[in-house]
Amino acid sequence: MKTLVICSGGLDSVSLAHKVAAEHELAGLLSFDYGQRHRKELSFAALCAERLNVPHRIIDIREIGRGLSGSALTDNVDVPDGHYAEDTMKVTVVPNRNAIMLAIAFGLAAAHKADAVATAVHGGDHFIYPDCRPAFIDAFQMMQDRALEGYAKIRLYAPYVNLTKADIVADGTTYGVPFAETWSCYRGGERHCGRCGTCVERREAFHLTGHPDPTDYEDSDFWLDALRRRRRA
Repeated sequence: MKTLVICSGGLDSVSLAHKVAAEHELAGLLSFDYGQRHRKELSFAALCAERLNVPHRIIDIREIGRGLSGSALTDNVDVPDGHYAEDTMKVTVVPNRNAIMLAIAFGLAAAHKADAVATAVHGGDHFIYPDCRPAFIDAFQMMQDRALEGYAKIRLYAPYVNLTKADIVADGTTYGVPFAETWSCYRGGERHCGRCGTCVERREAFHLTGHPDPTDYEDSDFWLDALRRRRRA
């Protein structure tokens, strides 16, 4: 299956790229610059493409990103501290982001005769992000089947959609993913902050798998407080 992987440079999508390279034919990596404050993640996607020796394309959709206002990822809105499944994390939603990226990816895949587009959405995203849920994946596949009918038949490959972040760490370990060469933090500083939802989720995932976490956090213990607060809620 000749597969184009949407790769942000994060732990999930880099793990997916390694999985596809091992199990299928990796056609290349596709990243998006939508004006995200953690744009540095794109350099980690480039590292992944270099490591796997495949083409890497960054699509500039910053003008679209500027119109998707109100998100802490693109606007002058503080990224909240806390557990990734808290209601406060909904401020990190970028409306329709995955639908926009996937539509572009499917067009490129059709033009370049790929068989599939792979996305690393996972179960931990379901609470906050509606365009990461199984129902969305199924509906998007149906829509693309109609959009490309008679021209191309492309599969939306989302192997992590019902798995946890810990499952992805375990899977990535199988394929030798260098986790230190991935970026998760939404704040996009010099180091992972250790306090935002995606840092907490990352830290917790390594703990649950028992795999050493190579990430350099500014606050490596905050996740424990966030987890305790979440359990009391």
